[in-house]
Amino acid sequence: QVQAEESGGGSVQTGGSLRLSCVVSGYTISNYCMGWFRQAPGKEREGVASINYSGFRVITAAVAGRFTISRDDAQNTLWLQMDSLKPEDTALYYCARANTPYCSSTLQSSEYNFWGQGTQVTVSS
Repeated sequence: QVQAEESGGGSVQTGGSLRLSCVVSGYTISNYCMGWFRQAPGKEREGVASINYSGFRVITAAVAGRFTISRDDAQNTLWLQMDSLKPEDTALYYCARANTPYCSSTLQSSEYNFWGQGTQVTVSS
């Protein structure tokens, strides 16, 4: 059974840090392009970061220098380290899997077809 479960969200103040995890079962994440997306209330879902089968990373400009995507192949877990958080980072964060080992540079949600349920991140000023 294919399953992805996110955790690690919470409420922090501006400048704080959180580390999101996405524990996957049913497939090997290192064989696929994996991504993190977020959706704030009233806004469209947007791509945050991706990592392909070889470890090559793409990160959106809004979080570059503050967020880091990584994975632990032994634990089959995807991570998102979030530092220097801002109120505009408040959103529901999802991990997702594409059907290819390769990630595009555009972080389009339409390219991903297996999604977790999300974990809420709230940053207060």
